Amino acid sequence: MQSVVTPANQPAAQSRPQKLQVLGILSGFTAGAWLGAAEAPTKLVSVGVSPIVISLIMVTGVFLARWSVPALILGTSSVRADLRRAPHLIIWALLAGCLWAVANTMTIFAIRDIGLSIAFPLWNSNSLLGILWGFIFFNELRQAGWRRWTGVLGGALVMCVGAALLARASATQAPAAHSTRGVWAALGAGILWGTMYIPYRKAYLSGMNPLSFVTFFTFGELGMMSALAIGYLGLSPLWHELNSARDVLFWLMLGGFIWVIGDVFQQYAAKYVGISRGIPLSNSNQLWGLLWGIFVFGELRGSGVSTYSQVIGGSLLMMLGVGAIAFSSAAGKEQAQWQEASHRESRRYNLSEDYVEARMQGKQMAGEVRPPRTLWDWILVTIATGIFVFFASLARAPRMSFHWAPAVLLIIATMVLLLVCGTTLWRTTRFD
Repeated sequence: MQSVVTPANQPAAQSRPQKLQVLGILSGFTAGAWLGAAEAPTKLVSVGVSPIVISLIMVTGVFLARWSVPALILGTSSVRADLRRAPHLIIWALLAGCLWAVANTMTIFAIRDIGLSIAFPLWNSNSLLGILWGFIFFNELRQAGWRRWTGVLGGALVMCVGAALLARASATQAPAAHSTRGVWAALGAGILWGTMYIPYRKAYLSGMNPLSFVTFFTFGELGMMSALAIGYLGLSPLWHELNSARDVLFWLMLGGFIWVIGDVFQQYAAKYVGISRGIPLSNSNQLWGLLWGIFVFGELRGSGVSTYSQVIGGSLLMMLGVGAIAFSSAAGKEQAQWQEASHRESRRYNLSEDYVEARMQGKQMAGEVRPPRTLWDWILVTIATGIFVFFASLARAPRMSFHWAPAVLLIIATMVLLLVCGTTLWRTTRFD
């Protein structure tokens, strides 16, 4: 029986897109906090751990989290059901994982050469690519109106100015032989990460649940990172470095786990506000990275007023640009263009338009029943927990500058965001 829109239910129907827009914005800011916290363990490069080893172990933690977290929230049966409906997305997920692994490795080289507080905003140039790809491939910002175009383009210009200030400041924070290399590594990571969001948006326009997409994403991550580590170091030297760094492996795996929490929220931001807005929102992690770098790890200590002005001013400028882009929210005409892109994906891959439309609204189809969790889900969670506990028993606190008071405050703030956004996401979409 066809539903009829009456004056009583029309406001509710109209408010649904607005709720999803607010949810996407909140998810983006929550992602920024957790993604910023996840990069803190990469500071272990200062105690002599190879960037390749850091990236490999972080990806191992990511792999464990990407299977255990969806198993805990949805259950692997839901993941399999999603993949049966859209099997073409498996190859896109693997490709996105490969891009992420290379980009993540480049960020660690960048942190080693120019520091966390400076590298963060540089690789967040992926916002610019997100805007471009969203417009070209997914009809984002089409028929958005001059005000929203002004907000997006003006925000992009401000971000570029902020990035230029930070790149200039980097020359005073690293040896001359390495500062340029660090800048290029950070910008290269931004290009790869910006391109990686194309499969993200493609998946959600096809109706796939974000928690399902990330499970196969991680095979690309782990496979590419293992190939990079063996190719760059060799099998025997890699094993030697892993054995030498066993005291800090837990912290790196924990960083990967934290990153997955942030990425889950980033996925929902990309789903509900698009990559042209979702990426800038999640790139608020640059502010969190600045806070971790300066207050917790003591970066920029002893620097001159000019360097502080460039780094802090550049970061604030970039955040201003992010805000201008993020709050240029999609209106009705632009959302109609999103629906057209979604229908195009449905026709291309022979998907049910009712299924795709329901998932884009954060709902399930009428009569659809979510599969229950199985024993296998609890086995996955138990295995992942056991691995983390084992490496935690080997862990030792690294000898490096670390200030606990600001670290505790930052941890509390990220946990509050997790609670607020997680509750809102559950109440609004049941994590669909």
